[in-house]
Amino acid sequence: MPVFGSDANIWRWQPHPEVWLILAGAAALAWYAVRVIGPKVQGSSVELFTSRQRVSFIGGLAVLWLASDWPLHDIAEEYLYFVHMVQHLLITFIAPALLLLAVPEWLARLMVSEDGKAGIWLRRLSRPVAAGFLFNFFAAVTHITWVVNTSVDNGVFHYAVHLAVFSSALLMWIPIISPLPELQSTPPGKMIFLFMMSILPTIPAAFLTFAERPLYSAYNHPVRLWGITVAQDQQAAGVVMKLGGGIFLWIVIGFIFFRWSAREGAGSTRMRTVLPSGEAVLTYEEVQHAFDNTRPPRSVESTPER
Repeated sequence: MPVFGSDANIWRWQPHPEVWLILAGAAALAWYAVRVIGPKVQGSSVELFTSRQRVSFIGGLAVLWLASDWPLHDIAEEYLYFVHMVQHLLITFIAPALLLLAVPEWLARLMVSEDGKAGIWLRRLSRPVAAGFLFNFFAAVTHITWVVNTSVDNGVFHYAVHLAVFSSALLMWIPIISPLPELQSTPPGKMIFLFMMSILPTIPAAFLTFAERPLYSAYNHPVRLWGITVAQDQQAAGVVMKLGGGIFLWIVIGFIFFRWSAREGAGSTRMRTVLPSGEAVLTYEEVQHAFDNTRPPRSVESTPER
C-alpha cells in the first residue's frame, strides 16, 4: 500500500560537495580569465566583461546549482520522475543558454581557435543538423528504462548522463546564441531550428504520458511524495517534457522573430524621408540603393541586316 509522504528521510538535508566544487571551480576560472588573461590579450582599456554577461554567468551558475543540489536533485533522483524532467529542462534549456550568453567573444576565440582540433570539431558538431541530432539522441537515451534505473542507483553514471545531456545542449544552443557570430544561423534558420527542437520531443513525451504501466522501477516505490501516484508521476513527466520545453522554445522563437522584424523595419525606414504633410519623398539614398541592387543590362549582339 502506498505511503503518502510519511518517510522521515524525504526532507533530510543531503550535502553535495561535488556540486559546490564544480561551481566554485567554474567561478574561479571565470575570474582568472577576466582578471588575468583578458588584460594580457585585450589590454586594460577594453571592457572585458559586460554587466549583462556578468548577470548571465551568475544566473547560469545559480540554475545549475538549483538543478544539481538539495532538495531538487534528491527529489528528482529518489522520489518523482516529473521533477527529474524539470531538472533536465533546467540543465538543457536554461543553464546552457545563460552560460553561452556570458562568454565574451574574445574569450571564445581563445578557447576555440579556428585551426585547432577543438575549433574544427566544435564547428562540425555545432552545425544545426549535427547539433539537433546529438541533442535529441541523448534526450531519447535518457528515457530508456535501463538508463533511468541505473542513473538512480549509480552516482558516477548519473553524473556522466547529465554531463552528456548538458554538453549536447550547449551544442544545440550554439547556432542560436553563440559568442562567435559566424557560428550563428540566420534569424529564419534559428526559428526553423528551434521549431524542430520543439516538435521532436513529442515522441518520448507521448511515450511517458500514455504508458499503461510503471516504466521505471526506481520510481515505483511505496513512498509517494505529495500523494502523487506512479501513473500520475509519469503523466506529469510527459507534460513537463512536451509543454515545458516547447513553451520555452516558442518564447525564444517569438523573441527572435520580433527582433528580426524590428531590425528589418528599421533598415527600410531609414531610406525614406517623409514631408510634414505626410507625403513620402524619394531620397538620394533610396535611388542609390535601387541602382546598387539593379542587375547590369545584358549585352545585345547586333545582327546583320538582310
